[in-house]
Amino acid sequence: MSSPPRICCLQQLYRQYLVEQDVDEFTRRILARYTPATLERLLGNAPNMVRRAAALALGLVADYGSNQALGDALRDCDPGVRHLSEGSIRNVWLRDGESAQQQLLRTIARQNASGRHRRALLLATELIGHTGKIAEAWNQRAIAHFGLTHYTESIHDCRQALTLNSYHFAAQAGIGQCFLRLGNDLWALESFRRGLNIYPDQDDVRDQVASLERKLRKKK
Repeated sequence: MSSPPRICCLQQLYRQYLVEQDVDEFTRRILARYTPATLERLLGNAPNMVRRAAALALGLVADYGSNQALGDALRDCDPGVRHLSEGSIRNVWLRDGESAQQQLLRTIARQNASGRHRRALLLATELIGHTGKIAEAWNQRAIAHFGLTHYTESIHDCRQALTLNSYHFAAQAGIGQCFLRLGNDLWALESFRRGLNIYPDQDDVRDQVASLERKLRKKK
């Protein structure tokens, strides 16, 4: 375990953040004292409050290299750590690849979020053409395909994302949503269950599982 001074300092910084709610200042203080590697160690082996602080901090200062540590924390015993790790891992997914690729990836995500799925599809295909090794590029293209009702293509891209990043619970849930639209309840149920195995606190996915289980029982 890291030395008590590091633990106490991070805990103090986190408490200050909870009072001040100043993300920029918290980030500055973290960068002055911690590396992502140290934060990852604290996330894996420290008291609850410190693990929460580490999870939050990694989402602010780390890149895709912290994906595994945050992915493991999605199943932490503390709900606060799990919740903060979800937000942080989504951030580091967008920090994969070179700087220009990350910038393009953020643009694609904004296009999808705004419902401009055709533009997102074109840009994601361009990025994947340059490098097929960025999991979030495949996931964003899957989102674009889904928005355009290309469900089979979306499933393919979600699976590519999961091949590159086994912690990508959003891609796994996306497969389930596609199978629902295709009318395959059994495969949708299995996909949603796999998503919960990665990150158990997906309430919407858990609701889908319960609904599908009830539906399938009635068919027997």
